[in-house]
Amino acid sequence: MGSVATGARTAHRTADVAIVGYGPVGATAANFLGMYGFDVVVVERDPSVYPRARAISTDEEVLRVWQQVGLAERLKRDMLAERPIDYVDSRGRSFMSFELRQRRNNHPPQMFIYQPVVDEVLREGVERFPNVEVLLEHEMRDLRQDADGVLLELADVRDGAPSTVRAKYVLACDGGSSHTRNLLGIGFEGRTYEDPWLVIDTKVLEPWPEVDRLRFHCDPDRPAVDCPTPLGHHRWEFPILPGEDREALTRPASVRALLARQGITERHVEVLRQAVYVHHVRFAEHWREGRVFLLGDAAHAMPPWIGQGMASGVRDAGNLCWKLAGVLRGTLAEEVLDSYQVERQPNVRELTQRAVFFGRVITERRRAAAAARNVAFRVAMRSPWIGRFLREARWWPPLFYREGFFADRRAHKAIGGHAPQPFVTTADHREPVRLDDVLGADWAVIGLPGTKAISPDVRQRWAAAGARCLELTHDAQPRPGALREEERWLEDWMRSYGAEVIVLRPDRFVYAAAAGRRPLARPPAALCPYRRAVVV
Repeated sequence: MGSVATGARTAHRTADVAIVGYGPVGATAANFLGMYGFDVVVVERDPSVYPRARAISTDEEVLRVWQQVGLAERLKRDMLAERPIDYVDSRGRSFMSFELRQRRNNHPPQMFIYQPVVDEVLREGVERFPNVEVLLEHEMRDLRQDADGVLLELADVRDGAPSTVRAKYVLACDGGSSHTRNLLGIGFEGRTYEDPWLVIDTKVLEPWPEVDRLRFHCDPDRPAVDCPTPLGHHRWEFPILPGEDREALTRPASVRALLARQGITERHVEVLRQAVYVHHVRFAEHWREGRVFLLGDAAHAMPPWIGQGMASGVRDAGNLCWKLAGVLRGTLAEEVLDSYQVERQPNVRELTQRAVFFGRVITERRRAAAAARNVAFRVAMRSPWIGRFLREARWWPPLFYREGFFADRRAHKAIGGHAPQPFVTTADHREPVRLDDVLGADWAVIGLPGTKAISPDVRQRWAAAGARCLELTHDAQPRPGALREEERWLEDWMRSYGAEVIVLRPDRFVYAAAAGRRPLARPPAALCPYRRAVVV
């Protein structure tokens, strides 16, 4: 079991990686690095999981990240899948409704979560790894780095007892007010929205007709968010309007009055807790300073309107940790770590733009503009093309990295794409399993059926570098080295890009691709496989 220290008196520790912050992003990173077999120290100020539900949803791409550390199925047991999403006017009439469409990762496209439970499961996952030490009730006071590593100065928050950690790299997952980012003097540019929001977590006592729908109440007098969350919870959000007293609005009577505006009484819910949050749009000037990296809210903050704040941080961890593993093992050049921000920042910016747009739709306060909005979206939803675009959420930005750690991007247009994850059968897996469960933490070379795209030279070169070389097949019983798809998603995806063979990185982005007589790129220098230290 991984160790959890709440009062340890070890004065000095050494680690491959130190993680500052133990929310979902820090815990995801700890699972990855623990799985890879590295010595990790996690530093967290709080004594236990934060009790308030901040994030309320996640998606299939994030579940695929958690699948790589063996936790997706356990996490999904406590989530709600694929609930309808409605935007309603001041009378509760829908003017836009949609559900996120499947993006071929073989997990539900949207899942509603109760974050304290997600945090608990991620932390339980870390306990599988004895090489990860978790220091609860400790805070990082200062850091100094040199050419070989970073020295963290810690203090026990209960009695001030000092200690230090010497790590080769540090991951700062310590939130939007990141002390690490401030110590490094990294700017956090952007804006803070004017109206703070009151968030109310409730326990459902008696269901009402719309209890299982996410509804954005686009009322110009007072917008509201009405969201189902699992395990019998339901969440409400209301802006604190100009001139209102924040403290007065959080009192029990005021909370009940806000819920009563939505027809929710003491018969329907028990109020568990309430808190005030402020929305930000901010980006760190840079996400790497020497051997220290910013992840999640420490690197970027976005409004909550499309539920991508936590999700983006989890993607950060999925992007960075396998690269860090390669550098620590000496199998990838240290410069590869510079691709982290290059790859992740454009996707985060795109999602932030979408969140800002939908925030404007929801919070429009001008009555004439709100009335025009309602009419415009009702007309658009009836339009064959625009309606489909909205209903199927085709406005969602694809997960495609246009720059970063890839072979020559000019060689093929599939390079940088995020490959689909079909269910597959193999010689070793006669029952269908998800593709990533077959590939594990390895690189992979995959060719189309019958194209002989993986030539002997290509196979020898990439196999020597530790990559798995596999060919898609239509055979009912795949031979060794072949994959049979249940949905043929990957084959169709490759053909849509005109690729006969692709090379997948451990995070399942296409590193290289080729077709016809064009040669496939060589492996990165000294590449070797990233094998799991523990079977999970």
